[in-house]
Amino acid sequence: MSGIHPFRVLRAKPLWIANGVITGVLALLFTVFYVGANIDPVDHMKNLPVGLVDADRGAAVGGAHVDLGKQITESIKKSTVSGDKIDWKVMDEKEMKEELGKGKLYGALVVPADFTSATTALTATTALTGAPTARVPARPTLTVLTNQSAGSVGSALARTATTQAAESASLQVGRELTAQGGTGQAQLPAAARVLLADPAAVTVKDGHPLDAHSGLGLTAFYYALVLVVCGMLSANVISGQVDHALGYTHNDMGPLRLHRPLVRATRVQTLAIGGTLMAGLSLLMGTLVMAGAVGLMGMDASHLPLLWLYSVCAIAGTGALALLAVFGTPGMLVVTLVFIGMAVPTANATTPIQALPGFYRFLAEFEPLRQITGGIRSILYYDAQADAGLTRGWVMMAVGLVAAVLFGFGMTSWYDRKGLHRIPAETEPDQAAAPA
Repeated sequence: MSGIHPFRVLRAKPLWIANGVITGVLALLFTVFYVGANIDPVDHMKNLPVGLVDADRGAAVGGAHVDLGKQITESIKKSTVSGDKIDWKVMDEKEMKEELGKGKLYGALVVPADFTSATTALTATTALTGAPTARVPARPTLTVLTNQSAGSVGSALARTATTQAAESASLQVGRELTAQGGTGQAQLPAAARVLLADPAAVTVKDGHPLDAHSGLGLTAFYYALVLVVCGMLSANVISGQVDHALGYTHNDMGPLRLHRPLVRATRVQTLAIGGTLMAGLSLLMGTLVMAGAVGLMGMDASHLPLLWLYSVCAIAGTGALALLAVFGTPGMLVVTLVFIGMAVPTANATTPIQALPGFYRFLAEFEPLRQITGGIRSILYYDAQADAGLTRGWVMMAVGLVAAVLFGFGMTSWYDRKGLHRIPAETEPDQAAAPA
């Protein structure tokens, strides 16, 4: 017994400095990652993919063929209002539906087949009668399609930009109609002039409807987050329990302290034991995650065998055990930063990657949560199509697992070769000799 009161350690400056640096850095990093990534998505938005469909067949007006749909799409493509924030992708309706159904578009603007004929019918009606007749032709419509399955924030950003583009296009067509009408426009009633100045109605529809229990397109993200958290926390639990089983650490169970006899193991052997436990227990955890989400909570899901297999592999392949084995006690901080701090803002789930600052887009290329979310999204929302994120998810999980294995076993093997054992032989506790 030293006779020193335990609270005297609070007088030690290194204790305050070390803990202050660690907790302060964590607070700053989490603020930068979470707040910095989402503080101004509109300003950071660049090349958000949005479909532009011109299905207009045109119409004959005064002996000439008029195609207002083509004029609108060309005007939108050349417009500098959105700058490089929107990547307008011109395509036909079939391709647009396929791209929405794979989550590759955040929305679309569709010019219908009868747009020119409906618009010119308004002009013809007012020109012949001097005022709208009792039977005014249907107002032409521009349709804005959203895609909540690709991410609610991204879909909202696309909806805003697309709606503004549609409204601007309607005003542009109105200016052309007004110019063509000449002085006769002044004789029309005010309501007719307003109609011709802004002839197109803009309607908003869901381009890829989801089932009711899909969390407005967020169940894939939260399901993937559960898998990552399970992999991360279970790695911490397994690492601690293996150390206890080998006798390297005590195990405090409430007021009880349990300690097993030391079983000397190399760092490589310790990591191998933990990896075996992780592989086996991931079967249990993956099963329970799916059972809880689908069975207990009623989450809409299909392709259940594939979802189960993907869940198990995602938990087993997080690589958190390797980081804990290499970095030791600080490893949990590294794991938290990699799998939570840097991962959540770059998961392409809440805020789209196209609306993140450049540094976060770089992180999103390899952060595990983004890859796992893409695969889960494909399984839940896009009929498990390979090019809807599932292939990328499998490939990146495999790459991450291989990298973790090489890093973990490579570094622990180097520790062993250098004699950096967890308990050097000369300090091993004396063992009682067995009677002869």
